[in-house]
Amino acid sequence: MRRILLTLVLVSAAGVASAQTKPNPAGTIGSADAKVRLQALGYKNVHDLRRGPDGQWVGKATRGSIEKSVTVPPRGNVVAR
Repeated sequence: MRRILLTLVLVSAAGVASAQTKPNPAGTIGSADAKVRLQALGYKNVHDLRRGPDGQWVGKATRGSIEKSVTVPPRGNVVAR
């Protein structure tokens, strides 16, 4: 009986906790996500990130010793120019 009661309490607590989280809408990333994605690809000194109207993040980053303009789309590959 105690196990059943404990299980019910844990399940209801987990349901309340999951209902309070707000999922990120599909296809959107924040500036921190964009920066982490760039750093994972070897870019350093990521700065001037700003979101365009199409949801892409555009900024500047250094790879090696060359500063490049970078674009981070919500989904897909990072583009550097």
